[in-house]
Amino acid sequence: MRLIRNTLAALLLMLAAGSATAGALRMLALGDSYTIGEGVPEAERWPVQLAAALARAGIPCARPEIVARTGWTTDELAAALDDARLAPPYDLVTLLIGVNNQYRGYPDEQYRRELDLLLRRALRYAGGRAERVVLVSIPDWGVTPFARASGRDARQIALELDRYDAIARELAESHGVTHVDVTAVSRARGAEPEMLVADGLHPSGAMYALWTEAVLAAVLPRVRDAAR
Repeated sequence: MRLIRNTLAALLLMLAAGSATAGALRMLALGDSYTIGEGVPEAERWPVQLAAALARAGIPCARPEIVARTGWTTDELAAALDDARLAPPYDLVTLLIGVNNQYRGYPDEQYRRELDLLLRRALRYAGGRAERVVLVSIPDWGVTPFARASGRDARQIALELDRYDAIARELAESHGVTHVDVTAVSRARGAEPEMLVADGLHPSGAMYALWTEAVLAAVLPRVRDAAR
């Protein structure tokens, strides 16, 4: 009898959760440590903050589905997506990837080729709606205490990331998707202690809040009809 009661209670909770998110915007966030939020609580990850911000703007948003892991490169994200159990189409798909390509010294053309394939994939996940796909720029980790302590050349990091970002902007334009710049704010404020977690490298929830503002401004006009 107790098993039956527990099973019934679980089913009721599932139904309640389903009804609470019925008709809500569905978001898929793809990336690496910056998307999974290395070192911050789940609520401070920027895709989760974005979902909350959309809800405050009157657009109900389900809990984001996140396919991301610290250290992933473009090819590793693509391999993970091969095995991911996703349920497209999504109302919003975000992509932020490439810092580990730069860190490992991968060629620009490899980034171009693999980012292009990931964008095509993101478009499929969004049901072919380019206006629902957002490509987020790579933050500049060269300004962080971690980079200084490890003796990395901040100027060289910036140059390499700028080349990657030029590729990303070009591909975003060719596919008709939105490109959102968070690199500028990462350079302006990325060395501030409150903008970093304990490792001195990864962003804090405060920095992610700044990214959220930038992404929200870009996507809000494009997703208002998703909840109608």
